[in-house]
Amino acid sequence: MRIATGTISESIVQQIQKLGNQQSKLQTQVATNQRIFQPEDDPAAAGRVLNLETEGRQIAQYSRNADRALQVNQASFAGLTALKRISDRMTEIGTLGTGAINPDSYAAYAAEADQLIEQALQLGNTRFGNDYIFAGTAVDTPPFDAVRDGNGRITSVAYDGNMNQAAIALSESASVSPGTDGATNTGLNDFLTRLVAMRDALTAQDSTAVIAAQADLITSEDLIVSSLAEHGGIEMRIQINQSQQQARSQDQERLISSEVDSDLPATIVKLNQTQIAYQAALQSAASIMQTSLLDFLK
Repeated sequence: MRIATGTISESIVQQIQKLGNQQSKLQTQVATNQRIFQPEDDPAAAGRVLNLETEGRQIAQYSRNADRALQVNQASFAGLTALKRISDRMTEIGTLGTGAINPDSYAAYAAEADQLIEQALQLGNTRFGNDYIFAGTAVDTPPFDAVRDGNGRITSVAYDGNMNQAAIALSESASVSPGTDGATNTGLNDFLTRLVAMRDALTAQDSTAVIAAQADLITSEDLIVSSLAEHGGIEMRIQINQSQQQARSQDQERLISSEVDSDLPATIVKLNQTQIAYQAALQSAASIMQTSLLDFLK
């Protein structure tokens, strides 16, 4: 009984195509060191990889949040540090102003105090990016509004921010508020008001008023120092979180790698076996096709 030549040819072609596809797939795995390119390659593993990749995107977002939180925290810390330097100098001027000094010295200290007030107001209205950092969540409006006299000198300051504090998520279960809180912001307004009181006392050459203003400034400085300490603790917390998220990201990448990476030595062995089978199939096909042609000629 003779098998139809068309049936033989079709079977041979299908086998060669199957081996060729397998060989191509193994060659790609060896070249890329990956074993999964389509979900059908390993549906279960592909599902796990998709879940891991979703988690990876969440980790990346938390890392970006931590970077932003750290920047806001450091900007606030820098502003508070500069304000403390102003407080230190104004307190020093107050000490000098309580001594037996002449009118010219009082005038010189008052003039310096006036410049320190202007500098403090500028720091109070510091922006990070487009946001005012001491305004609570009312970041679009300058938080400290100064009233000036006819000579342009600041006579009073009002706080136009709010008492809210923005929170930034660092993980699924943790968040941090890197900016200053409402009590600190209103306390900074008190600080600016007390700077004005010190200048006015120096201008009036009133040593008793200078002493009272100096005591009030020390109270404000205590608030600034406390806020600085809090920001230092927040910065440490953010940095610890960054380290944790980095380790978590590395673990997640290793898990993905364990799912998609190929076993290179085993894959090379399979590739060699497939190449041998492919060549054997080609040789068998040539022999069978030649025999079938001779049978047909007979």
